[in-house]
Amino acid sequence: MAQRRINNPALLYAILDKLGQILHIPVFATTQNKARLGETVPELMLDAPGGIRTVIHADKTVFSMLTPEVRAGIASLNSRLSCVIVGIETHICVTQTALDLLSEGHNVYVIADGVSSVNKEEVPVALARLRQAGAQVVTSESWMYEVMGDAKIAEFKEIIKVVKESAESTKEALQSLCKI
Repeated sequence: MAQRRINNPALLYAILDKLGQILHIPVFATTQNKARLGETVPELMLDAPGGIRTVIHADKTVFSMLTPEVRAGIASLNSRLSCVIVGIETHICVTQTALDLLSEGHNVYVIADGVSSVNKEEVPVALARLRQAGAQVVTSESWMYEVMGDAKIAEFKEIIKVVKESAESTKEALQSLCKI
């Protein structure tokens, strides 16, 4: 089986877990056919003690993560969302999820250094397509600062730690993207 991994799970963990906890951002996760492919990123320990807490963590065989369970979870939030996507197989699951969310009127941010593919050449093509479709393709650091908006917020000191802790990982992931 081909290795199905984010370029750096530690970066993904930092974004989802630390920032999500600090700013109370709900996390939705799906695993593609867990019985055949295994857990997507085991390091995240989704819904395990010490791991990332999710609103929904669903197994799926469809390529978009908008399963009935995820749709119900999104609907329970009672508003159009700004959705941040990180994941594997940028040209397949990430793209189909982003396109579905856009078609339902949500704002979509795709974290460029938080997506990957077994075929790395697929990533920039998919990101260009998503940008053209209306998704905001951003880096993790850029998105973190955008979410904060102001260094005067109470959570700034905690978030800047996340930025500093993930700086090297972010740099490596972006250098990898820029070589494609």
